[in-house]
Amino acid sequence: MGTNIYEREWDVLVVLDACRVDTLREVADEYDFIADVDTMWSVGSQSDEWMANTFTETYRDEIERTHYVTGNGHAGQLFERGTLPPKNNTTPLDFSRWNLVDLSTFDAVDMVWRDYHDDTYQVALPRVMTDHAIKAGRENDPDRLIVHYMQPHLPYLGRALDEGRPLTDLEQEGYQQLETGDADREDVYELYMHTLRLVLDDLEVLLENIDAETVAITADHGEAFGEFHAYGHPEGFPHPVVKQVPWVEASATDQRTREPDLDAGRSEAIDVEEHLRDLGYR
Repeated sequence: MGTNIYEREWDVLVVLDACRVDTLREVADEYDFIADVDTMWSVGSQSDEWMANTFTETYRDEIERTHYVTGNGHAGQLFERGTLPPKNNTTPLDFSRWNLVDLSTFDAVDMVWRDYHDDTYQVALPRVMTDHAIKAGRENDPDRLIVHYMQPHLPYLGRALDEGRPLTDLEQEGYQQLETGDADREDVYELYMHTLRLVLDDLEVLLENIDAETVAITADHGEAFGEFHAYGHPEGFPHPVVKQVPWVEASATDQRTREPDLDAGRSEAIDVEEHLRDLGYR
């Protein structure tokens, strides 16, 4: 159960992957565009589950007017393959029962994760996502635009990117080391929070370079750091720390403070399996 994003009013929807409600509230006063951090229940506790319960035939009319810019490879896995590959020797999950729309239903889809997978940080970086969103808003001017950033999801790259260095094992594995007892919660959580600040800093850039009366900021799911002995965001996990997500409303005016550079950060196309493995799913 949960609230589908198409049940809410918005022109631009920013999805911060794995963003916890309490963490966003901790840093909210650092950002002028964040006033109240409300909450809603997500339709999934993992990205694939969220997508499968969001982009369904029920909302075809809305999806047809949506430009989806995504740094999350689950989109390619679900829409282009229709099933999830076996995990831990289990039977592949067939998402056809969710009644997903076809990829061609969208007004447009930018699979940013595929061609902008940073070799050092193993993910599509925030500025790349922002530039694609600016271009989509200015050139396509869709009725609805979804921008699905991968941060603050693993890898927790905020501090490493700021310092211009490669990821440490802890930044790459995060809550996985917490689960095995090889890290302290305080250290992992601080890296996670720094990564949230990283993407919020870039969101400030987006809001100065796109026109939208209502920009909604939310998440597909949260992140667990040991609550009820859970770590990360297990599928079908009903605990509020994962299933309850933030909902913030703002507005945006294109002040033309940035011209998008779609050549920067371009890489060789990455396979979805490698992409998801870098995110800790394999």
